[in-house]
Amino acid sequence: MCRSIKTLRPPVLAEEATEDEIRAAALQYVRKVSGFRAPAAHNREVFDRAVDAVTEATATLLADLEVRGGAGARRAS
Repeated sequence: MCRSIKTLRPPVLAEEATEDEIRAAALQYVRKVSGFRAPAAHNREVFDRAVDAVTEATATLLADLEVRGGAGARRAS
């Protein structure tokens, strides 16, 4: 669905995802789902709330994932 969103967990991403990377992925997701690259002024607040919610959910997911196997396996944060 969102080909420009990259995987943000180890071992695919060598380091832990940054806040900026997580927010960028959330923004891409909300843009794709809403169909708006940049929302009109009357939709800006709801668009921004959606990006915030997806950012938070993504950060929680990455923090709680347990990556097993491989030499570099570790808990993703």
